[in-house]
Amino acid sequence: MTANTKSSKGAPSQNRNGGNRPGNNRPQGGNRPPASRSQPRDDRPAAAQPAPTPAVKAPLPKEVTVAAAITVRDLATLMQRSPIDLIKILMQYGIMAPITHTIDHDTAGILGEELGVTVRWPAEESAEAEEVVEEKGVPSAPLTRTRVQQVLSQQDPKAMVDRPPGVAVLGHVDHGKTTLLDRIRHTDVASGEAGGITQRTGAYQVTINGKRITFLDTPGHEAFTAMRARGAQVTDIVVLVVAADDGVMPQTKEAISHARAAGVPIIVAINKIDKANANPQRVMEELSKEGLQPETWGGDTIMVEMSALTNLGVEDLLDNILVLAEVEQYKANPKGQAIGTVVEAELDKLRGVTATLLVQNGTMRRGDTVVVGKTWGRIKAMFDYEGRPIQDALPSMPTVVLGLQEVPDAGDVFERVMNDKDARRIAEDRKLAAAARQAQPERPAMSLEDFFARMEGETFKTLNLIVRADMNGTLEPVINSLNDLTNPEVQIKVLQATIGDITESDVMLAEASDAVIIGFSVDVDKAAASRAEQSGVEIRQYDIIYKMIEDVEDAMKGMLDPIYKENIIGHATVLQLFKLRKGIVAGCMVNDGIVKRGGIAKILRAGQEITAGARIEGLRRFTEDIAEVRAGYECGINLGAADDLLKEGDVIEISEKQRVR
Repeated sequence: MTANTKSSKGAPSQNRNGGNRPGNNRPQGGNRPPASRSQPRDDRPAAAQPAPTPAVKAPLPKEVTVAAAITVRDLATLMQRSPIDLIKILMQYGIMAPITHTIDHDTAGILGEELGVTVRWPAEESAEAEEVVEEKGVPSAPLTRTRVQQVLSQQDPKAMVDRPPGVAVLGHVDHGKTTLLDRIRHTDVASGEAGGITQRTGAYQVTINGKRITFLDTPGHEAFTAMRARGAQVTDIVVLVVAADDGVMPQTKEAISHARAAGVPIIVAINKIDKANANPQRVMEELSKEGLQPETWGGDTIMVEMSALTNLGVEDLLDNILVLAEVEQYKANPKGQAIGTVVEAELDKLRGVTATLLVQNGTMRRGDTVVVGKTWGRIKAMFDYEGRPIQDALPSMPTVVLGLQEVPDAGDVFERVMNDKDARRIAEDRKLAAAARQAQPERPAMSLEDFFARMEGETFKTLNLIVRADMNGTLEPVINSLNDLTNPEVQIKVLQATIGDITESDVMLAEASDAVIIGFSVDVDKAAASRAEQSGVEIRQYDIIYKMIEDVEDAMKGMLDPIYKENIIGHATVLQLFKLRKGIVAGCMVNDGIVKRGGIAKILRAGQEITAGARIEGLRRFTEDIAEVRAGYECGINLGAADDLLKEGDVIEISEKQRVR
């Protein structure tokens, strides 16, 4: 074994005394088999063999796309460099970072400069863009709210098929949301719930005339918005349940605001019309004041009069849902990448971690390995919403799964990966990234001061506001004053205007909609203040309406594109031209005003304009570079590319831009 090992390296076998071992007459240089005895011996020198062609290495990337956060390992993979190279550079900057350390975009840019790689932002950046896509198509950083849409956009259009719509049922407490779902599902859930009020989120699927509809039975608009704030885009249509005997209530208005902020169509179910004191027309009038105009009145909002208790109008409601779904054309690829959202999850005493998943693309199968938020697992068992075992789940199909390592959060995105090793690594990277983000100081999610930075570059800008006032008499003039501030360039959009103290529900809506909360003569409850501090939502409280209008006006001015005016600040006459190695320098006398380096120069000859728009690139007085020269002094002016146009006797008119807005 020792001899063969040594000979394989091309070294002759030797004994301890340094001589060749006896009996070892084989040619040196490797364990080549001896030549066949039948092969004639050839003493001629062997012909020179052509040198092997070196393998052509693929060129290293010149630029990479990195979002807000990425691990050192993932960045090294994108740049096709060794992680050790990146760690060495970080150490030079005093950062002791392991391979799993999460760095921000700016730090990645510095590493790129050191390695000659340009680091760019993603083409479509969201407010919380933290997405890094790896070779297998699974992000190792936490998924953003656009991840599902990104996967759908990458699917082959020919493979896309119609999928059932996802319908969320919202409305005021005790207006009949769960009773409506009971009637649709032919079950009796409401009677088994504490106090007749829904305490948890559930997903159910029903078949109507051969077509399926997925319903999300939520505890109300707060859970709906909490999931949306986490990036869960699972709802295609909102059914707003309003009791005909009760009318539009505060939570009804809030549900409308949350549905509008989500940008999904609303179908109104006017429930309990079988009651003696039911007044559907009054409900329509109240809804029209909230901006929901009934189709029967020439508007675009579908309103169905019904009674969930007697089954009156329920089929009409379902037909309208199917018609709207057909118009909107909700599609998915059942053969594509499996991805979806967690509707709810819990730790069951008997079954362990259970999670209700809603598949949004692809097909989930029993035995698949999935990454869910910051955890992972292999699906050991799958059940439909009725508890029957199933082997796979198609798009828009809710399924209860077992096998996750930890309990995920509602709204987490799940995605299938190739194996357990990849899933474990991705989940661990996400935990580290989340811990790194928590360790960083909190930055306000949105404030009036940073709207200009957020909105710069957009042609049309919108300032989202949530308004709370102490009474109706105060609320109306506040809203009117805010609406009067809207102009062709900046729009004021009041997502919600209600009476009472600022609540946690308001903060959740602001989180999901990048809105600012304005309170007029109201307080902030402790839960809302705590959540706003954690999430960075700005809450502004006022007692004087003029101060509120002034602050909002200032924010809108900051959102406007700046307007500049060109002001003439001085003139200089060219006395003599000096040709230097770096160009031409004009020896000038400043006639009036002031000459500034960087100012805009216009060349005038006999009162006629020769050229405009040149810049004063150099300004000297004797041998010193200076920033400005005042009237009555001589100086040397360099205009860069416009130097060749100068002649003695020309007048250089200097101006500068002043921002007037």
